[in-house]
Amino acid sequence: MNLPELIRMAPAVFAVGDEYQIMVPVSADCLMWVEINDESYYDESNGILRSRTTLHRISVPCQALDDAKAYTVCYRKIIDRKPYFPETEDVVRHQFRFRPVQGDKIHIFHISDAHNRVESPVQAAKAMEGKIDLLVLNGDIPDHSGKLENFDAIYRICAEITQGSIPCVFSRGNHDMRGAFAENIADYTPTQHGNSYFTFHVGKLWGLVLDCGEDKEDAQAEYGHTICCHAFRKRQTQFLKKVAQEQEYKHYPYKVVIVHKPFTYVQKPPFDIEQDLYREWCDILKKEIQPDLMLSGHLHRTAVWMPGCPEDHLGQPCPVVVGAKPLKDEDGKLGFIGSAITLDNGKISVQFVDDKQNILESIQI
Repeated sequence: MNLPELIRMAPAVFAVGDEYQIMVPVSADCLMWVEINDESYYDESNGILRSRTTLHRISVPCQALDDAKAYTVCYRKIIDRKPYFPETEDVVRHQFRFRPVQGDKIHIFHISDAHNRVESPVQAAKAMEGKIDLLVLNGDIPDHSGKLENFDAIYRICAEITQGSIPCVFSRGNHDMRGAFAENIADYTPTQHGNSYFTFHVGKLWGLVLDCGEDKEDAQAEYGHTICCHAFRKRQTQFLKKVAQEQEYKHYPYKVVIVHKPFTYVQKPPFDIEQDLYREWCDILKKEIQPDLMLSGHLHRTAVWMPGCPEDHLGQPCPVVVGAKPLKDEDGKLGFIGSAITLDNGKISVQFVDDKQNILESIQI
C-alpha cells in the first residue's frame, strides 16, 4: 500500500464502546483529523489539535463509519508551532476503504502472545485472507513495555492484516505491564475513559474486554513495587456489575468475552491468585451476561475448554478458547499458531492455524 510520507503504516481501526478509535502512526509532528462524508473528527485535546505525538487517535461514531464504508486521514505537517502565527504545510489526504462487520456469519482471527513477533502471526492470519471480519489482538503482542518502539508490533500486525479496512479489538496482557513505558501504554492503545477494560459492538457481535493485569500477587519481587493490580481488578468487578445491570448485550445475538488470562483456570503457585474475585467474575458472567465464548491466550498453548472440563476450576460461564502459541524451532526461527473463529447462526467453529497456514485442529462448539 502506497501511503503519504508521514503515515508510517496503515491505520488500525479499534472498536471501543459506540465508536471506532482510528490510530495512525506517524514519523513527524503533524496535525491530524479524519473526514467521513462531510464530517470532520479531530485528534484534539480540549479544542487544541495535537501534534507532539508519534501516534494519533481519532474517535469516530461506529454508525458513521459503518454507513460510509470509507474514511479519509488528513494531516498538516508542522513547520514551526510558534505561539503566534504557527507555520504548517498544506493538507495531505489519503482515503481508506472500510468493511464493517455485517451479516450472520462473522469471521474472527485471534492473536495473543506474539512477544514482538510480527511476520509469523501475519502469515498465520493469511489462512483467512480476505475473509477476516474482526482482528483480535489479545495481550502480550510486544514482549514488554521497556522500549517505546515495542508498541510498533501492535500496529505492524494490524497494518499487514487489515490495511486499515476492518475493525480490530485490543486487549492488554501481563507482559505489557512491564518496563518503563508500561505506564504510558494507554496513550498507545485503545481505551475507554482511560480504562483498558470496556465493551464494544460490531455488527451483530457484542464484546466485553477485561484485563486481569499481572499474573502474580502485587508484592511479588519480580514487579519491584511497581503495580497495584488488586485494586484495579476490584474496579473491574464494579464495572462488570454495571454492565450486567445495563443489559446492552441483550440486543446482540453473539456475545464474546476477550481477556488475555483465562481466569477461570487456576494455575499452580505463584500464579494461583484472586480466586474469590475471579469466581465472582464467573458468577456475574454466567448468571447475567451469558456469553457464547471467551477468547484468551497467556498459556502459550491451544485448547478449547468446555464448562465442567478438568480445566474449569472456578465455574466457566461459556466455552473458553485458549488460542495462541508462540513457537521457536531448533534454529531459533520464530513461528506462531493463532486461532480462526467463525460464528454462524448459533454455531461456533474454531481452527488453530500455524504460520504456514496449516490447519492443525478444527473444533465445532
